[in-house]
Amino acid sequence: MTKRSSIWLRVLGGLLLSSSIAATALAQEPFYKGKTITIVQGRDPGGTGDLRVRALVPFLQKYIPGSPTIIMEFMPGGGSRKAANHVFRTSRPDGLTIGNLSSGMVSLAILGESGVLYDIDKFHYLGSPYSTYHSIFFTRRDAGWNSLEKLRAATGVKIGGQSLGFSTYNEGRLFGYMLGLKDPLFIAAFGGAELDPAVMRGEIDGRATGPDTVLQRNRDFIDKGLVDFHAIMETPKGDKHTHPVFAKLPEVETFAKNDKERKMLALQRGFRVTGTPFVLPPGTPKDRVDILKDAFRKTYLDPEFAKYYLKLSGDEPSPLLPENHEKAIREVPRDPEAIELFKIIAGPKKLPPR
Repeated sequence: MTKRSSIWLRVLGGLLLSSSIAATALAQEPFYKGKTITIVQGRDPGGTGDLRVRALVPFLQKYIPGSPTIIMEFMPGGGSRKAANHVFRTSRPDGLTIGNLSSGMVSLAILGESGVLYDIDKFHYLGSPYSTYHSIFFTRRDAGWNSLEKLRAATGVKIGGQSLGFSTYNEGRLFGYMLGLKDPLFIAAFGGAELDPAVMRGEIDGRATGPDTVLQRNRDFIDKGLVDFHAIMETPKGDKHTHPVFAKLPEVETFAKNDKERKMLALQRGFRVTGTPFVLPPGTPKDRVDILKDAFRKTYLDPEFAKYYLKLSGDEPSPLLPENHEKAIREVPRDPEAIELFKIIAGPKKLPPR
């Protein structure tokens, strides 16, 4: 071997070694480095649900190896049915599309509603930032219904909600039925952030919402007495709200007349316990599912996340961890009698007589 050949072989060997080291380093690069994750929200922007999602973003970027960019895509419609169908059937299962859906996506599937093209048992679940949720019903003060007796005597109370099947619509209908309102009208034509201004403008008379949303965004409702609060639905049952205005409200089950109505309320509580599910489409590679589950778990358990979530959304988080989410879905009550009544209550037609 000549001296020149020897030098060339050493150079070639060095190049091959360098290439091997570079390839190994490349193989060890986090998958999500330089990538963009899209969170498809089944709602309009600006409401409480949107704020809950945004509270997670900086922590997910911290805990997902590679710190990907995270962007939002809003796909309202059908109580998150449109977004759930999209994530399940259309999104590439590459770990770069995450759905965040209302609890309506669970109820729609269990109730067997039309247009459901997804299977709730085939999603990969990443948990929810809350699994405790109280719902309250209020009307604007200048409507003059400052007691249940006056509210029940009124005809055609206009109750606002988001789209048919969305939790605000379902719960508004549920309160209207359980409180025994006379021929209430239900208007499902608002984004989440539009409902409270619509009440104040007199476009609707009342709505269902969360008490923490009132405390965060509409303290004047309490401080200036702009609305009358009528009832609360506790999830889980017996978990009293800490604010005295809401703690003294009658629980909606106290208005139940029979076991069928109590079962129907248990079904609604079961839907609410599932929170607002974060999901991945079926077929997502296991390693990416595991990476994201770990990042969501660390986010939910981070004390700084709890502080930021409260600041941004006004709610105290009550996380449902990924490992518990699928179990919660499986355990939602599926009593046929309760489902039959709930489908009528949550549907588009006039409420049935009691």
